[in-house]
Amino acid sequence: MFMGEYEHTIDGKGRLIIPARLREELGERPVVTKGLDGCLFAYPPEEFAQQGNRLRSLPTGSAEARSYTRVFFAGASECEFDKQGRILIPGNLREYAKLEKDVMVLGVSSRVEIWAREEWLSYSAKAASSYEEVAEKLLELDPGL
Repeated sequence: MFMGEYEHTIDGKGRLIIPARLREELGERPVVTKGLDGCLFAYPPEEFAQQGNRLRSLPTGSAEARSYTRVFFAGASECEFDKQGRILIPGNLREYAKLEKDVMVLGVSSRVEIWAREEWLSYSAKAASSYEEVAEKLLELDPGL
């Protein structure tokens, strides 16, 4: 399980250090793709395959399912770690997530999220203000949480 929040920088070539704790669980060739809310998702290959299986089970007659699946897979890139523990984030993904210099790397359960620092600070401030309200709604859906 991925968890934690780490501040890093992305260099001019688009390389980002992934913290060792997260790197071990991501495996040698993580898959990075467009995430939600303006971030990137990084998955271990096995988890990316599971996500793919879930998406393949969606009805192709649904325009929303087709759209999400296209963006998810078309934007995906298999990455490799260099000797310094960095991955090269492709330009299209850096542009999507507005990654320029200061970056936040987050462990989020089954994936790692990569955010532009300012985007994360803005998002997390908004999310924190409704955290308890959202928790109450989720507990109504699943009292075991």
